[in-house]
Amino acid sequence: MIYASDFRKGITFEINGEPHVVLDFQHVKPGKGAAFVRTKYKNILSGATREEAFNPDDKFPKAHIETRKMQYLYNDGELYYFMDPETYDQVPLSFDLVEDAIKFMRENDEAMVKFFQGKAFIVEAENFVNLTVIETEPGVKGNTATNVTKAATVETGAVVQVPIFIEAGEKIQIDTRSGEYLGRAK
Repeated sequence: MIYASDFRKGITFEINGEPHVVLDFQHVKPGKGAAFVRTKYKNILSGATREEAFNPDDKFPKAHIETRKMQYLYNDGELYYFMDPETYDQVPLSFDLVEDAIKFMRENDEAMVKFFQGKAFIVEAENFVNLTVIETEPGVKGNTATNVTKAATVETGAVVQVPIFIEAGEKIQIDTRSGEYLGRAK
């Protein structure tokens, strides 16, 4: 059990049997009346956020989130298959669970899959990936006075904004959390 007074960013807890994560919190001690904890939290399964004030003595069960490193195997058109490299168990996941990560993943790449009560609820790609640019417009000579960018399609199909000097065939590094170009891959 976890008390509301122990809330910190990133703490997971359960309300009505569903897992939530604390996004922001503030301990408030008004001049009159009892202290309370103003909390902004997110439902891990649905993604809905909510703000609520709790009594510091309120108790909640701690949500145990299991994180496993898994290997992306393939897509059969409907489901995306991930394999646990230790047990070789394969887990089929729907597009809505892998949506944010899959645009930066190739077959055999590793990802973090998070589970709540044995059920996967999100897939996260590695924070930084190196991908090859397969298509981009040629840069226009003389257009370098400011930070000019252009769209580039990488090998996974994701479209990333890159500087005008990047050409097709080059490997670039991308931050998967924001989808931003970081630089040429080393």
